[in-house]
Parts: sequence; structure tokens; C-alpha cells
Amino acid sequence: MRSLYRRQLTMMVSIMLLSFTLLAGAFMLLSYRYIIGETRDSVIRNAGYISSFTATYYRRYLTLDVQDEFYSSYMASIAMISNSHIIVADSTGKILFSTDGRQFYAQEGQLPEDIVTQVMDENVGAYNGMTSLGGLYPERRYTSALPVTNQIGPLVVTQGMVLVAASASNLNAMWSSTATIFFFSAVVVFLISVIASTLTSAYQTRPLNEMAEAARKFGQGEFDIRVTGYEDRCDEVSDLAEAFNSMANSLEKVESQRAEFIANVSHELKTPMTTIAGFAEGILDGTIPPERERESLEIVVSETRRLSRLVRRMLDLSRLNALAESTVTAQETFDLTEVMSRVLISLETKITDRQLDVDVQMPEDKLMVWGEPDSITQVCYNLLDNAAKFAAPGTAISVQIIKKDGKAHTTIRNLGATIPPDELPLLFERFHKADYSRSMDREGVGLGLYIVKTILGNLKENITVTSEDGVTQFHFTLTLA
Repeated sequence: MRSLYRRQLTMMVSIMLLSFTLLAGAFMLLSYRYIIGETRDSVIRNAGYISSFTATYYRRYLTLDVQDEFYSSYMASIAMISNSHIIVADSTGKILFSTDGRQFYAQEGQLPEDIVTQVMDENVGAYNGMTSLGGLYPERRYTSALPVTNQIGPLVVTQGMVLVAASASNLNAMWSSTATIFFFSAVVVFLISVIASTLTSAYQTRPLNEMAEAARKFGQGEFDIRVTGYEDRCDEVSDLAEAFNSMANSLEKVESQRAEFIANVSHELKTPMTTIAGFAEGILDGTIPPERERESLEIVVSETRRLSRLVRRMLDLSRLNALAESTVTAQETFDLTEVMSRVLISLETKITDRQLDVDVQMPEDKLMVWGEPDSITQVCYNLLDNAAKFAAPGTAISVQIIKKDGKAHTTIRNLGATIPPDELPLLFERFHKADYSRSMDREGVGLGLYIVKTILGNLKENITVTSEDGVTQFHFTLTLA
């Protein structure tokens, strides 16, 4: 497996080498063109001066005399000023005189035929290029050659040719210096990039390694591990660490809820199953006398129904959780007052048996809201059933629905035992039942209010509970249509 450090180092070194290569190539090309251009212009210009001067000398003296101090001094001066060599040859390419950059003297030799042909060609009449003149020079020089012509009457007579050759050693020296500077610069930048890449990679990979180790510990069941120390970085790593810790908190909470759920389910299932098994065995082995068998069977039936309700509630809870995790519940408009009225009618027997009065304050007209009718029916049923179950006999249950700020506010009150303040936040948790109600609620399984909270949460609505001086009040909202 390739590490992030190696990938980053490889990428940085590759980019650095590519950049230096392109930069060096561009610099070499531009410098070459510049120096060659300067040398070419200088050589061509000097060759023109020398050709013109030599032609004038021919017209005046009808010959060239290297011993002529004026001519030799002029040629030597141009050679020294331009740092170049000068060659004077006849029309056949035979060298007559030349300089070595300082002195002007007679010399024997022959110019290359191709250069002579090109200079003497009337259509071309010049030569410019890099050449060693057939071995006359140990290295290639930039050379410019022009004919020496004079017009005698109507005729143009070519009396010879002149060549100016400039050394390209300064270009080679510059390239050598540039290569040296480039090499040392590349080495320094390479070392800096390695060090910077090492520090940067360590800075970036340390939290990733910690998160990987924490994830492995999560897999082993250690849910209390957190990635800390990166809150002040203010970059993507700090965001990742924050998201990772948020995920860890959620996993820890889910694991805690799962363990609590299993413990609660085990407890809730064990109680009715133990009761059913105990009374059934008592009837079978004769421990329970015949006159009490009917009473025992009624208890068995009651516990069986309680077990059935528990299973049904758990199935409802599973369905609600599945809806919450997949998509938002499809909503439609319905009349909230009609739903509440139907629930009150369905609980009429229970309310009457407990000798309770009902105080209803709802709009006379339809009150259309957004939601899922069956789910809201379950919300109203669970809240009213709880109110009737825990209300003191002979008291009243209050149901109020009002419109305010685009919401339908529903309040359900009953008069009974006061719920302790520390119990209020726990009422909507799974399988939780307030201590004061355990002896009163033999039929409940502790899932009703949790289902209410889940349904309203899926609809993005709120529910609150208060309990003071024996008055317990549940309040929830729905969006008006």
C-alpha cells in the first residue's frame, strides 16, 4: 500500500523536476536565440563594413596590400572591437589575409567550396551560419561572408570576399554556468521539498492514523474513544475530526440505547411470561385449587394480552424508525378536530369507567392541518389514553385546540399525581415509566410516549410536557394547511 507521504512526495518532486526542466529549457532557448541574434547582427554588420571598405581600397589601389598600415590597422581594430576573426579571400576562395583577433597578416588556405559558391551566387550573394570553415577553426563559429564588388563602367566585378567569424564560447560558458546554477538550485529545492513534504504529510496523516486506530477500537466495542487536539486547525482535518467525534457520539448513544432496549425488552417480556408460566404450572400440578382456576386463567389472559400489546408496540416502533431512516413521511391535509373527536368517542368507555369529565375547547369549523391522519390519530389516542389512565377518579380531562402563528396548538391536561421534574425529560424514552405510575399502570409497556415523540419528530413538529401541583399537561403542534 502506497502511503500518503510517498504519494505527496512523488507528486511534489515530479512537479518540481518538471518545472525546473521547463524553466531551464525555456531559458536556454531564449538565451540561445538572444545571443545568436546579437552575434549574427554584429557579424553581419561588421562584414558589411569590411566589404565596403575593401571594395573602396580596391578601387583606389587596384590591389590589396597587407603591409599597408592604414588597411591593416583598420582590420585589426574591427577584429579587436568585435572580438572576431576576419578573413579576406579572392573570388575563388583562396585566403589572402586573415586576423587572429588582433593581428592582420597574410595566410594561405582555401575556403570551403559550398561557402564560396553561395557567396559568389548572384541570387544569394552572402553566407550566414555556424561553421568551422572546413577545419580552419577548431570549433564552430558564427560566420558571415560577403562578396567584395566594384562597378567598372556598366559591369559589376566581384574582386573577392570577406568573412567575419565570431566565437560562440560565451554562449557555451553561459550554458555551463546556467547548468551549474540549475543543478545546485534543484538540489536545494529538492531537499527543501522533501523536508516540507515530510512535515506536511506528518501534519496531515497523524489525525487520519488516529481516526483509523479509533475506528478499529470501535470495531472491538470501545465506543468511548475520541479524536482530540485538532479543534484549532480550522481546516478540513478539523472538520473531519469533528464529524468523526460526532459519529462516535452517535455510535455510543446507539450502542447504549441498544443495550438499554435489549435489557428493557428482556425485562418487559420476562414479567408476563413468568406470570403466565407460573399460573399455568399451578393449574396443571394442582397447586392452584379448582375454585381459583378461573381467576388464575383471567390473569393469564390479561398477561397474554399485555404481551401482545408489547409486541404490537415494538412493531409500531420498528415501522416508525424505518420511516424516519428512509424518507420523509408523506403528508396530506385533514381535519384535526374530527380526528380528536373520534379518539374521544373511542375512549368513552374508559373515561366513563373512571368517572372522568371531559372539557373540550376546539374550533367549531374544520381545522385543516398537514400530517399523516393515521399517525396523528395514534398520537391523540396515546396522549388521551395516558391522561385517562393517570387522572384521579372524579376529575376532568381538558382538551384544547387553538390556532396561533400558522400552527395548530393542541393541549391535553389531567389532574393526578405530580411527575417529579427529573422524570419529565425521560417520559419520551423507550420503556420508561415514571416511578409513581408503576403500581397504577399494569397494562402499559412504556412505549406510547416514545411513539408519540417519534411521529411528531418525523413531521418536524414539537411536543412538550409540564407537571405542577398535580396538573400534567402535554402540548404539541401541527402546521396549518
